[in-house]
Amino acid sequence: MATAMEVLERLREKARADRLDGMARYGIVTENRLGVSVPDMRRLAKELGKDHGLALQLWKTGVQEARILAALMDDAHAVTEEQMEEWVKDFNSWDVCDQVCMNLFDKTPHAWKKVRDWSTREEEFVRRAAFSLIACLAWHDKKADDKMFVDLLPVIQDAATDERNYVKKAVSWALRHIGKRNLSLNREALQTARLIQKIDSRAARWIASDAIRELEGEAVQRRLKGT
Repeated sequence: MATAMEVLERLREKARADRLDGMARYGIVTENRLGVSVPDMRRLAKELGKDHGLALQLWKTGVQEARILAALMDDAHAVTEEQMEEWVKDFNSWDVCDQVCMNLFDKTPHAWKKVRDWSTREEEFVRRAAFSLIACLAWHDKKADDKMFVDLLPVIQDAATDERNYVKKAVSWALRHIGKRNLSLNREALQTARLIQKIDSRAARWIASDAIRELEGEAVQRRLKGT
């Protein structure tokens, strides 16, 4: 079985420092980052297989790619609430936040609870994680019924005045993904977007405009109507 140090060495072999400038232009934190592509991390995770213990050790290295790899390798059913709380406090870059949410956290038994727990937290990336999780659950959780998402629309509305860039983008992402799930939720999401549009806040107006533009758009409406 590979050790965390051996896996780090394999990541370093795939690293390209010239990628870091491009990442920085997209707001990705380059501190403790090697410059490994996501496809390379996915291939390595597939080769290594699921390993909860190794994932925990990789997270502790603090290397950003090792943390994304940890999320790809971890066993969602072995993840505890305590682990999620420890990891979310370490988020300091939007890409790591979103990769962990979409590859691991949204598959855990605690995902829906953590949305509620984190949506009112003050830390920027903890709050982003709540709304990234909503987006990922709307995308991946095929068994969830519509009411579960309708019940989260007031949570989205309450967060729509958060002016922080990484929060407001995740709030928009959450609203749009709910609205792309089916026609009924599309109507519910658009109704929420119009309520948000009336709030006296730049962030709220941006979120509403972003959501309405996509959810009323021809591509989304055609897909939802099956035409």
